[in-house]
Amino acid sequence: MERMLIFCMLFFCSSMAMTAAPHKIATYKQLFKTITRLETTVKDKDVELLHTPENPVDGCLSTAVICFQKGALKLQPENSQVNSTFTQTIRVLGIPSDPISQAHCESSCESYEKKTPKEFLKSFANLIKQLIKN
Repeated sequence: MERMLIFCMLFFCSSMAMTAAPHKIATYKQLFKTITRLETTVKDKDVELLHTPENPVDGCLSTAVICFQKGALKLQPENSQVNSTFTQTIRVLGIPSDPISQAHCESSCESYEKKTPKEFLKSFANLIKQLIKN
């Protein structure tokens, strides 16, 4: 009886771990699509440059995602015709994603180089691709 109970617990735990991973990947894929959509509608001239994490170490991925989410709130639409959909899309980026395991990370958002909004979004897309592959 004890063996059966242990087997059932192991089966349940392993099935939960397997269903959690596809959900996280689906979330990252949705974020990637959202970022790609924004690249064509974001204002890139006469705007504030944004701190852009590039090639963060594995232990700092969560910090980099948070920096991108904060920076995304400062993005502006290219023109007023796309303003409402642009605002909704930005809200999607601001939704906290599942926490990413990380070691203690010393870098802050301000420590990253400032770049244009389009470069910012390309770097954000690259980070999301990296999270999908992991």
